[in-house]
Amino acid sequence: MTRFLVPFALILTLAACASAPTGPTVTVMPREGKPFDVFQKEDQECRSFAAKAVEDTSNAALKQGATSALIGAAIGAAAGAVIQGGSSQNIGTGAGIGLLGGSAMGAMGASNKEDQAQTQYNIAYQQCMYAKGNQVPSFRPLR
Repeated sequence: MTRFLVPFALILTLAACASAPTGPTVTVMPREGKPFDVFQKEDQECRSFAAKAVEDTSNAALKQGATSALIGAAIGAAAGAVIQGGSSQNIGTGAGIGLLGGSAMGAMGASNKEDQAQTQYNIAYQQCMYAKGNQVPSFRPLR
């Protein structure tokens, strides 16, 4: 029984590694003369806007990690059965090896999706803050 708990714990751990952006990784400054409390309110509004903009991409990263791990385990179990004539020990070994390989591939794919989600989050956040008249690096403020 513990032989099967370890692989499932690994799947859950790797799936938990994928995460949605928690905030912007870009700098935005209030325009000259804007009260800081107004800037903070706009910041919260734009964080919410950006989070909604990347919701689908973040969910895809989580699903990709878990799906790849499960598919890898199934392929590994089948390969273990075929290679050694169907003994249950080889099925478990194949499933374990497949789980590790599938988990690694899923983690890499999820990491790429996380990077994509962070980039999309930053763009949405900057667009929102710029539209509210704040200073975004490399853009002239609206007048």
